[in-house]
Amino acid sequence: MESPEAVETAAAQWLARQDSDDWTATDQLALDHWLEESTAHTVAYVRLEAAWARADRYRVLGAGIPAGKIPTPEEFALSSFFSGRKPRQLRRRTLQFRTFAASLVLVLGAAAWYLWSPSGPDYNTPVGGTASVPVADGSQIILNTNSAIRVSLSNTERRIQLDEGEAYFEVAKDPARPFVVSAGNKRVVAVGTKFSVRRLGNDIRVSVTEGRVRIEEEPFLAGARQPMSLVAAGNIASTRENSILVIHDTGVEESLSWRNGYLTFREDTLRDAVAEFNRYNSRKIVIEDPAVGSIRLSGKFRTHEYEAFVRLLEGGFPIHARRLDHEIILTSSNTM
Repeated sequence: MESPEAVETAAAQWLARQDSDDWTATDQLALDHWLEESTAHTVAYVRLEAAWARADRYRVLGAGIPAGKIPTPEEFALSSFFSGRKPRQLRRRTLQFRTFAASLVLVLGAAAWYLWSPSGPDYNTPVGGTASVPVADGSQIILNTNSAIRVSLSNTERRIQLDEGEAYFEVAKDPARPFVVSAGNKRVVAVGTKFSVRRLGNDIRVSVTEGRVRIEEEPFLAGARQPMSLVAAGNIASTRENSILVIHDTGVEESLSWRNGYLTFREDTLRDAVAEFNRYNSRKIVIEDPAVGSIRLSGKFRTHEYEAFVRLLEGGFPIHARRLDHEIILTSSNTM
């Protein structure tokens, strides 16, 4: 996954190239392709383009000097901005310009820092790790395996950027500051509730255990925020592009048993169970036989005890396990 710094750098390079005189139709097609590759690309480009457009307003002060050259005070005086002014007025204007230019540098520097610096503290977990993150507003976040978030608190909003993985949120009540979780091109809005968000590319899976949340599309893609659905406690919502499926599930709490180090299955296919185990372990379980993957099972297992899980499969089902250094291959023992 690209780092935010790498994305911002690439977006800046595209803008600089686009502003040059040798920009071609081929370059435009390459830019369009880059923007389509990732929502993060689009967000970074739109932000920097807006800042660039504002800075472009000051080009009139360039006095017609070629791009890349800083004008001297004498050259700058040739600008129509100073036409008809007397020498004393010109000197005063030159001093004012220098003061203005210094201020402009500070303003643009501050804007660049705001655009390119992280919006707040970031937290992440390795494969197999979980972590509890206390938030200054009194909320609590539990990060699941291989997950990454950024936290930003303001006077009007509490924003969490879920860059990867899954997190569970226990939100402190604060009606004046909505609690917003952004993931891809979706966002989940709450005031005081308990819910989890799992990121699946630009889509999400939201499980609500208390209160209710609102799922929306991000405004930079929709033009205005488009509400998708309200999800109440005891429900699980899954998005796919612009659609959403909400189902009532009495086992919402069980599906979040990873918070206590367990994986809970209820008549799940072995294929899905193995996919969950693989999220927490570097040694992967691989199913070679489709018939084996369709076996259904129920049970509760420690996230890291994949060896015990495989032994139970061998003892309870017609399954053979072949153990290699970095993976365990599952096949049907009936075909051996």
